[in-house]
Amino acid sequence: MAKLRVETTINGEETEFLCSGQDSLLDVLRGPLAMTGTKEGCTTGDCGACSIVLDGRLVPSCLVLAAEAEGRVVETIEGVADGQKLTAVQQQFLEHGALQCGICTPGFIIAAEKLLEKNPDPTEEEARYYLAGNLCRCTGYDKIIRAVLDAAAVRREERA
Repeated sequence: MAKLRVETTINGEETEFLCSGQDSLLDVLRGPLAMTGTKEGCTTGDCGACSIVLDGRLVPSCLVLAAEAEGRVVETIEGVADGQKLTAVQQQFLEHGALQCGICTPGFIIAAEKLLEKNPDPTEEEARYYLAGNLCRCTGYDKIIRAVLDAAAVRREERA
């Protein structure tokens, strides 16, 4: 079967890869590109574990064909931190213990970062609504929501 050559930008770096027409972006990220931070959960777009940002939009990478990344901008969990410096969201997830097994964590962090980009001061209800596409089977959601709200507060303080 012929492979497709795809040129894209991933986490700010020009990237190219080969894929078949049926490969999902999740498959290519975790396989040939060895970016295993994005997790495979349900492969039906229901759990949020594989969430990425594609051209500024939060999407499940399991539902995006790898070939669709041609000429587009992809942001994954690997591109969130600034080197060894964690973002406020990542730091608050650690401080609140808002993770256990870690399968859902990258998707929650990507979604929370996008939420706070759009709304730097969300209410608890807004945070819960925005993160509703991400499922956690271990921690429950209270610690996650508290981490996101506290990360928002930290970001606001940093800007002041």
